[in-house]
Amino acid sequence: MIEHRTPAQIEQMRPAGRFVAEVLTKLSEVADVGVDLIELDALAHEMIKERGAESCYIDYHPSFGASPFGKVLCTSVNDAVLHGLPHPYKLQDGDLLSLDFAVKVEGWVCDSAVSVVVGTPREEDLRLIELTTQALDAGIAAATVGNKIGDISAAIAGVARGAGLKINTQFGGHGVGRTMHGDPHIANDGKAGRGYPLKPGLVIAIEPWFLHTTDEIFTDPDGWTLRSADGSRGAHMEHTIAITPDGPLILTERG
Repeated sequence: MIEHRTPAQIEQMRPAGRFVAEVLTKLSEVADVGVDLIELDALAHEMIKERGAESCYIDYHPSFGASPFGKVLCTSVNDAVLHGLPHPYKLQDGDLLSLDFAVKVEGWVCDSAVSVVVGTPREEDLRLIELTTQALDAGIAAATVGNKIGDISAAIAGVARGAGLKINTQFGGHGVGRTMHGDPHIANDGKAGRGYPLKPGLVIAIEPWFLHTTDEIFTDPDGWTLRSADGSRGAHMEHTIAITPDGPLILTERG
């Protein structure tokens, strides 16, 4: 069921958005050569505890997951692009790291993701992050009253196709509110003018993710981490936004 929020409820979601942004900013600063993924998860866990927030991940067990996630943060490295289950691994120079984080604060959920390079960057990784960011910006710009879900999807796809990237539509954006994942689904490819009409009060997460040379993925033996079929690296960017009469409002904007 697609739900719409009142202006007052959208205001109530701001603390969750600010906290998600704060955690991702901190984790991006801390991620460095030699830092273990388990350390990043532990830091996120401690920040959740201090804030009195509630993790959306730790007990999460959808049909595509092998078991409850068990951690509070997704850490996807290099050829892993989504749902990276934190495990003992020390970040190495040049790693491409994607962090995905969602929590509930005072009854409301916000969800966001960011990709960063650890240490010495590869130019092709920086370019992939830039393109994924451009696709997110394009999707957000299309999230206006009177447009449709397909306009968001088409805007994201336009950036990807213009750069010669392939697009996977298995996982994408989604509704956000009292729970992390709700309707509508927002694919990273679609036709403009199609789908559900965007109305004030709709709160959604928009999340383009791309791989260098493929759109095919497989699930790691850990039952969660999604990796590219050809070993190419991936980037993932996401914001939770609200549709308002004055345009899209980014609830997880980082400073």
